[in-house]
Amino acid sequence: MSKKKKKASNHRNNEITKGIFTVLEKEPSKTFNYKQIASKLKLDNTQDRNQLIKRLGQLKEKNRIQEEERGRYKALVSEKTVHTGIVDMTSRGNAYVVIKDFEDDVFVAANRVNRAFHKDTVEVHIYNNKNGKKLEGEITKILERKKSTFVGILDMQKTFAFVRPTDSRVYTDFFIPKDKIGKAQDGEKVIIEIENWPEDADSPIAKVIEVLGKPGEHNTEIHAILAEYGLPYEFPVEVEQFANSIDTSIVAEEIAKRRDMRETLTFTIDPKDAKDFDDALSFEILENGNYEIGIHIADVSHYLTPDTILDDEAYERATSVYLVDRVVPMLPEVLSNNACSLRPNEEKYTFSAVFEMDKNNQIKNQWFGRTVTNSNERFAYEEAQHIIETGNGDIPKEISIRKNAYSVSKEIVEATLTLDRLAKQMRSKRMKQGAISFDKVEVRFDLNENNEPEGVYFKESKDANKLIEEFMLLANRKVAEFIGKQTPKKTFIYRIHDVPNEDKLIALNGIVSRFGHKIDLKDRKSVSASLNKLLEDVKGKKEQNLVDTLAIRSMSKAIYTTDNIGHYGLAFDYYSHFTSPIRRYPDVMVHRLLQHYLDGGKSANSELYEKKCKHSSDMEYLATSAERDSTKYMQIKFMQDNKDKEFVGVISGVTEWGIYVEIIENKCEGMVRIRDIKGDYYIFDEKQYALVGERTKNTYQLGDEVVVMVKDTDLVKRHLDFALLGKYIAE
Repeated sequence: MSKKKKKASNHRNNEITKGIFTVLEKEPSKTFNYKQIASKLKLDNTQDRNQLIKRLGQLKEKNRIQEEERGRYKALVSEKTVHTGIVDMTSRGNAYVVIKDFEDDVFVAANRVNRAFHKDTVEVHIYNNKNGKKLEGEITKILERKKSTFVGILDMQKTFAFVRPTDSRVYTDFFIPKDKIGKAQDGEKVIIEIENWPEDADSPIAKVIEVLGKPGEHNTEIHAILAEYGLPYEFPVEVEQFANSIDTSIVAEEIAKRRDMRETLTFTIDPKDAKDFDDALSFEILENGNYEIGIHIADVSHYLTPDTILDDEAYERATSVYLVDRVVPMLPEVLSNNACSLRPNEEKYTFSAVFEMDKNNQIKNQWFGRTVTNSNERFAYEEAQHIIETGNGDIPKEISIRKNAYSVSKEIVEATLTLDRLAKQMRSKRMKQGAISFDKVEVRFDLNENNEPEGVYFKESKDANKLIEEFMLLANRKVAEFIGKQTPKKTFIYRIHDVPNEDKLIALNGIVSRFGHKIDLKDRKSVSASLNKLLEDVKGKKEQNLVDTLAIRSMSKAIYTTDNIGHYGLAFDYYSHFTSPIRRYPDVMVHRLLQHYLDGGKSANSELYEKKCKHSSDMEYLATSAERDSTKYMQIKFMQDNKDKEFVGVISGVTEWGIYVEIIENKCEGMVRIRDIKGDYYIFDEKQYALVGERTKNTYQLGDEVVVMVKDTDLVKRHLDFALLGKYIAE
């Protein structure tokens, strides 16, 4: 053979070899015979096909590919290209796999998801990791299913049924055999559990485990929200029975073990509709002129004994869930609303942080331990705010939670005003040290007796709220410091908040600059100061909620861990959660650990507590998601009765499929689909955060004010669609 022909033959051989790897590595979980590979490589002559067969044999002999079964070949995936990660499904059926320590997520096309669901832990083979292109891959193995139950609507057939999932990220329906349907009726919303997914089946096989009711009905949809996140809406009977059997009486023998603070002036300040009161403040002026201030927290750990079914249930829940129309508590009512609730004129077991402070807000002494207290008064925030604003203890009838006007004692008025002054000093100091003031507007609904929304209002944080907040922050910080600074190091539970992601801050700066604002990215203090200025500057402006939301999204998520790195948002080197054990399990663990160390105990098992921290953080995320979905559901319900009304809104998001608009007067957010925008063909411009008209060059940009009307409301899918009437022109 001439040199020229040999060179051409080698080149063709290399092309075929490269082609083999391209085919096999693109779908590493599949096997191919030589005909399938030839077809994909378009090898249609005998010489090339023979060369392909020969090359497959050579690569197999050299262990560069594997022969799964006779004549069927598969990629030999190297460990360098296979990674473990968490699936993040999109509503379009594609997915991203989030891999720890990877800067970018791995894109997985819908046809390569290979039966993985949202949040599953998987192995992913990365086959595009070159030339600066985005990472692409294929899911090759499901290591752990995140969940086995799903919510959907039953579609009854003659001898079987299908369930169509309501979560748009679940890309398949579920096959239900006739004997697994139970009492469910056609069209009902149900909870199903996967039993298996045979290799030759298009759909997983499942059984109905609970009937939620008719789609669109209030209780059906609220219970569906909880079920979607795997959250319970009632306690098992045996847990209720166990809780009801606990001795909740206050006895002399137990009082003797505690610091007795029943005679100290003590009161609670909570929302007017609060059912449980897990924190109280006490106030006393000492002989030296200093103040003794106690932060008293319900001693839940006294009643919640480890390794009982009640403690197991509380741990699994990890948090109370606050939906629009109800609370799903972490603890049964006998504890949450009775034994552990610091109701007025009732003796209660408490766990306290007591501080001696001078008039300049300097802490002279501190004490932590178990106490017994007796609250003198219960106040609503509005009542405490009236005292702060007027200096007057005469509470008018219109804000009184006692139905009638009444007068507060001089001692309580003086205590409230002094605590308010100290709280303002503490807050000012935090801000100077770099704390960030997130006072995001919270949407609330006026509900009638049928839980129908009759109006929307916004929860506002005033001085009374901030008074309580500052003293709770003080207790949380000082408890964490007390343990965190001990040597040798002791295992403890911290609430940490990492520094914000720089790329997210740069993106945020790009967005807020459109409204004339700026973030100084020079250093940590500059970022904090400019973020606070930004949040203050947007108050009361049309872009406030948008900017508040985007600023929060640019932050890292706060989590529980035994590895302390401080709390960026609060500007604390040490921070924990000590003050809400009725509704947060980490606080219960903090109480137990603190008492263990006060008793001289050795450092607890860090691995065990780190696992518990991870569980608590995960459950907090689920609860927050459920709470957000319940608000969205109620917003859609509210907008159903406003279909003929025009609203002014702010464009709060721009995507390739449309724009999101948040109505200014009620903060309800809906979507205008790109196909519904009349007058031009609009294209998504990612750099401008805008939709741009191809012919007119008209733009709809993030932050623009527009006029919309309700086009469609879907309570089942929790979708709100708007019709766009045009840009808003101020009169």
